[in-house]
Amino acid sequence: MTTVSYPAALRRHAEAMSEKTALVCGDVTLTYAELDRATNRLARAFAARGVGEGSFVTVALPNSAEFVAACFAAWKLGAVPQPISVRLPTKERDAILEQAKPALVVGLASQDAAGFPSVEAGFAPDGDDGPLPDRRSPSRQALASGGSTGRPKLIVDALPAECDPTEPFYGNMPGNTVLVPGPLYHAAGFINTTVTILLGGTVVLLERFDAERTLALIEEHRVRWVAFVPTMLLRIWRLPEETRKRYDLSSLERVVTGSAPCPAWLMRAYIDWIGPDRFFEFYGGTERIGGTLISGREWLDHPGSVGKPTGGRKIRILDEEGRDLPPGEIGDVFMMPPGGRGSTYRYVGAEARATDDGWETLGDLGYLDEEGFLYLVDRRTDMIVTGGSNVYPAEVEAALEAHPHVRSSAVIGLPDDDFGQRIHAIVEAVKPIDEDALRVHLSEHLVSYKTPKTFEFVDAPLRDEAGKVRRSALREARMEKSDAR
Repeated sequence: MTTVSYPAALRRHAEAMSEKTALVCGDVTLTYAELDRATNRLARAFAARGVGEGSFVTVALPNSAEFVAACFAAWKLGAVPQPISVRLPTKERDAILEQAKPALVVGLASQDAAGFPSVEAGFAPDGDDGPLPDRRSPSRQALASGGSTGRPKLIVDALPAECDPTEPFYGNMPGNTVLVPGPLYHAAGFINTTVTILLGGTVVLLERFDAERTLALIEEHRVRWVAFVPTMLLRIWRLPEETRKRYDLSSLERVVTGSAPCPAWLMRAYIDWIGPDRFFEFYGGTERIGGTLISGREWLDHPGSVGKPTGGRKIRILDEEGRDLPPGEIGDVFMMPPGGRGSTYRYVGAEARATDDGWETLGDLGYLDEEGFLYLVDRRTDMIVTGGSNVYPAEVEAALEAHPHVRSSAVIGLPDDDFGQRIHAIVEAVKPIDEDALRVHLSEHLVSYKTPKTFEFVDAPLRDEAGKVRRSALREARMEKSDAR
């Protein structure tokens, strides 16, 4: 089958299987016919407010059927959905809106939309729900990112909103039932939801992640495909064993993790539980300049790897002078998509870090083995140099989170007169932890110079719904507090 526009794919499914469930979210269930008609009405209301071909439509809504409908309504006008988190601080949200200059903001009151036209959450217009002229958006989506620096930018997809609704997507087969446990403003949640509907499947969307609820939904809906960030995997694993084993997960054909480093011990635990042929890890960015995938079975032969490049993508490891490094040596991970530089995205509000011949990096450090499998160590901007030794926060965080009383952690470097930087661990605990006991635990996982010099225990979550931690913001806040003393 040749490619069709996103709206045409939805309409095709609505005509061929009108009563099939397209989306389940909380108490709301939408069939394909209902989703198609609702988004026709919504698109006409958006058009009346100035949305047109190529416009950005900022979607500031929580996970919901309303979020999904807003995106399809934008595509039906040839516009580009631009999702953001509803929890963004006002300053950061306004900075993103200034970059996007949207024709419409969906989900915000007028006084919160930085002067741009808006409709509030719950906007559900009446009117004509008949088909609209077919249009293809010039870009599939424009996702926002704070990046490692915390400066907001937009990552505008370079491909038009078109697809082959019969073509599988990384193991997500046409007609699949797919669980989406993460936020829709994040690439994984957004793309997996979109692709599943375009392939005529059923999306089971969590309003908010809950570990046991996730297992119950897999059993109830006979879910075949799901992607988790490692934080979610950890919270499921920390459920009592009798709770985890209570649910039937036999319907699962593929479980994927990515978007953040997955500790080796946790990866191994899930391979043992789910099975080496059903559990996978991926690496890649919203920019799609490169990506890797590894099965659990491959991982057992290459523990700690995130796999080999997929789909014709290429990877090089370069030193600080831009020279290629041999297998086993750590350097900057540079990538090239099959179509060359600029074929997958463009930035608004940022510049890519690239070589003269067009290879780009997302800022990650890693190395390749002799067989071409990639191993990541951390982001260069997060690396801590203490006493002349390089320490990668992800390694220390993995050791911390292997402790059963640690829910999450963030490791940062703070100024130190003697060592240049001291390792500071911020720990979100499930139960109170004695610092000396935590040091004993770490001594079993880390050499002494990698053990944090100072610890800070917090109650607030350190990672967002997408499993991301902004170490730069945490570091800055503690530096400001120190300067104020």
